[in-house]
Amino acid sequence: MTACELFFDAIRRGDTRHVRLLLQQDAGLAASRDATGVSALLFACYNRRREMIELLADTLPALDLFEATAVGRLDRVTALLAEDASRARAFTPDGFTALHYAAFFGQPELAAALLAAGADPDAQARNAMQVRPLHSAVAAGQRAVVALLLRQGADPNTRQQGGWTPMQGAAHLGDAEMVRTLLAHGADRAVANDEGKTALEIARADGHLHLLDLLRLDG
Repeated sequence: MTACELFFDAIRRGDTRHVRLLLQQDAGLAASRDATGVSALLFACYNRRREMIELLADTLPALDLFEATAVGRLDRVTALLAEDASRARAFTPDGFTALHYAAFFGQPELAAALLAAGADPDAQARNAMQVRPLHSAVAAGQRAVVALLLRQGADPNTRQQGGWTPMQGAAHLGDAEMVRTLLAHGADRAVANDEGKTALEIARADGHLHLLDLLRLDG
């Protein structure tokens, strides 16, 4: 394996000692990217390696917009958007916008800044997942970002891979507050995913009985 491959493998495995050792040997690895173009810092975020995220963020001379959003660096995000607001609509090599990261990693202030700069609240990921920021926020249980995106016009009935809607995602989580928020913004309880399952059926199958009255069509 190359040094870069060893580095990403250590991040994936959560081997902080090895990551530190490799950085001591070559600090430039902090700015490396994997074969798909994903940066080491974002890869650490994907794998929820908190200690490594902080180490890499502190090692890098500067974070790009995607990295800064994922780790919650509001000052850096604000500065980058002030330089070029079109960055708010850019995509990573693996197909996500910065707003997807703000949604998934629970950064409502950054989501608001990105939206103010022109980020598309309904931007579809350019990969097989086909998620919009709203799907990302729902999947991660980020209620504040869900509410913000809906207020900014995000489609409550948009579909991702497998035909899943935000409502079905909220039902899967068993999150009654999120379900109510989606309903208040026009989410359709009757929509089925590609397997023919509605939010009601998903909630029932996952044992979230407290949602059944909310999700019944006559509810």
